[in-house]
Amino acid sequence: MPLKLTSAGAWLDRLDKSPHALWLLFVASMMETLIVPIPIEAILIPWMLCHPYRKWTIASVALAGNLTAAVLGYHLGVLAMGHWGDAVIGLFGGQAAYEDFQVHLQQDGFMALLAVGLVPIPFQTAMLVAGASGYSFVMFMLAAMLARGARHFGLAILVALLGDAALHLWKRYSTPIGLIGVVLFGVWIWFQGMP
Repeated sequence: MPLKLTSAGAWLDRLDKSPHALWLLFVASMMETLIVPIPIEAILIPWMLCHPYRKWTIASVALAGNLTAAVLGYHLGVLAMGHWGDAVIGLFGGQAAYEDFQVHLQQDGFMALLAVGLVPIPFQTAMLVAGASGYSFVMFMLAAMLARGARHFGLAILVALLGDAALHLWKRYSTPIGLIGVVLFGVWIWFQGMP
């Protein structure tokens, strides 16, 4: 019998019962912030819907992973940009993205960091620019905490408000949503490879 995306609920049940589940979420959240361009919400939303009693724990662990990665990314910007700037920038979005966010940070400071942290797009360039430009570490972490906290705890609040109705919608549409997510990720990878 072929594996279906609708079996995600059973997979989430197994994940939720694992003693390593929260550590895996912490690492996945770090990787999403540092390297992987897939929003962690792809895991958080169904997990919170299938196990709503853990929604606050799930949001807290995801936020802790994001903030740990933000500390590392900021310090990578401080330490590595002078020596390996071009190579590091190439890994995290390219020179144009770096320069564009550098301008936004100079013009808008805290609000630029807050905005890029709120949307489910990669945060890597913002971390590097903030560190390399000497932007206040405290203000950087405050922006990261507020933005990523709003995202993760906002999901937990939605699950608390919508409850069974949201779970029913997710079960009904998880296959097409999963396929759309795979296609969008493929398109993003294709555009990253274009000159």
